[in-house]
Amino acid sequence: MPGTRATAADLKAAHAPVEAPAERFRREVLKSIEAVRARGHDREEAFRALFPQTILPEGTYEDLLAAIVSGAHLLFFGPSGAGKTSLAKDLWALFPKGAWIVDGCPVLDHPMSLVDPKTAARFPPCPICRRRFAAGGDIAKFDPAAIDPARVPAEFVRLREGYGFARVQGSSEVFPDHLTGNINLRKLEEIGDPMNPLVLEPGKLLQANRGFLLIDEIGKLPLGTQNVLLQALQEGTVTPSKSRESFPANFVAIATSNLSDLDSINDPLSDRLTSLHLGFNDRHEDNRRIVALGRADATDGFVPEILLDAGVRVIETWRAKTSEENPDVGEVGSNRTLIDVGERTSAIALLAGRAVPSSADLKAGLLHAMRGRIRARSGDSFRQNEKRVAEFVERYAEPALRRSAGVYWCRYFSGPLKGQTGEAEGLVGEGRRLKDDPALASGPASDGSGFPRFRSFAGYVNDRERPIPPLTSTDAALHVFRLLEEFSLFSCKDEDADDAPL
Repeated sequence: MPGTRATAADLKAAHAPVEAPAERFRREVLKSIEAVRARGHDREEAFRALFPQTILPEGTYEDLLAAIVSGAHLLFFGPSGAGKTSLAKDLWALFPKGAWIVDGCPVLDHPMSLVDPKTAARFPPCPICRRRFAAGGDIAKFDPAAIDPARVPAEFVRLREGYGFARVQGSSEVFPDHLTGNINLRKLEEIGDPMNPLVLEPGKLLQANRGFLLIDEIGKLPLGTQNVLLQALQEGTVTPSKSRESFPANFVAIATSNLSDLDSINDPLSDRLTSLHLGFNDRHEDNRRIVALGRADATDGFVPEILLDAGVRVIETWRAKTSEENPDVGEVGSNRTLIDVGERTSAIALLAGRAVPSSADLKAGLLHAMRGRIRARSGDSFRQNEKRVAEFVERYAEPALRRSAGVYWCRYFSGPLKGQTGEAEGLVGEGRRLKDDPALASGPASDGSGFPRFRSFAGYVNDRERPIPPLTSTDAALHVFRLLEEFSLFSCKDEDADDAPL
């Protein structure tokens, strides 16, 4: 348990493993895959189960896991909004957090690196610990074979921000000392020697030692800063500019980059990273799952599935017709926009005093979400792109709504109704009587005394869409019915049945 205390002697007697961060990560990944497979899941399902909050394009899971198991550092590149940073955070969530450290070590040295020559050769301890345990405090006399393991206090900790995990946000203002560290003025005043390692406040690379480093937009880092990172990836150590000694900086590095910044990553650093392209998902069902994950905690009202589905189809069409390399509109088709469409649609309806959005609200929500992702370089270019988005929504929203409504109806017609035309006609008749008569809808349709076909449809809608109280299943079903009447005309065409089930 975190907080457990021992000594290096205890760990030595227990044959505690000493592993590099990449080795620990590999072991955790393989163990997790084996545990999922043991529950009866196939290989692909086991891969996906490791990332419950991330929906990746088909085939990407295996490429990603192969790189991790091989011990590689990773560079995720692709269009803005494709989920690169979210995936990096999910990898940190998967990374094993428990670790034995030397009690009081600012960079989390493993206790065995101070008492075992082989471990010390592979994972050199920091100069602060070497000075602390060397004979007479003379760092030149440090000898792990001569240190009594019972003198080295150990603590089991959980890695966290600043202690085994660090994040760097790429920027031209991130200078080398941001990664290596700065002089702690209070310690300098106490010690008086600016070259003493004890006065150093660990930078991001030292904070990530024995854990995980996330570098967002690595191509935006200045060349000098990239070179500092390169030293850490090559040697597992960092030498701060005002220090006589090198510090350990051994970690798993995950970097991200937009397409436009790839040329700014220097070649030696790029060679140390395994590149993995993260594009947008091609499969409609995957994009729907992204929206479902993004709206999992939504409490702002009920958005019918037909509207959410149609919004996804419009964004998918935009992606198919627009280059992802265009920086001005590159994020208009992003995963963030996918999720935003539902949020904006709901917000527009609520501002208009409607608890449930209409098809007109979806069109406004699409325009609002997509327009908000245009990069504003100048007033003229923004207005041109805004016009382009507005014309696109006007052209493609109606076909998307017809498609989504058709798929929704076809699932119900082919499923619960088992393709029985008479039952379908009966449902349509009941729905048309109820949709304009609030008394009937709140009475016989909801208390079980009438309209059996519509009540069955309301149960289907409730199970599928989970309307948020105070909206009832009957209310939700009536809103869905109106959309079906407006766009599907209650017909089930062959092309409406080809979507994979969600």
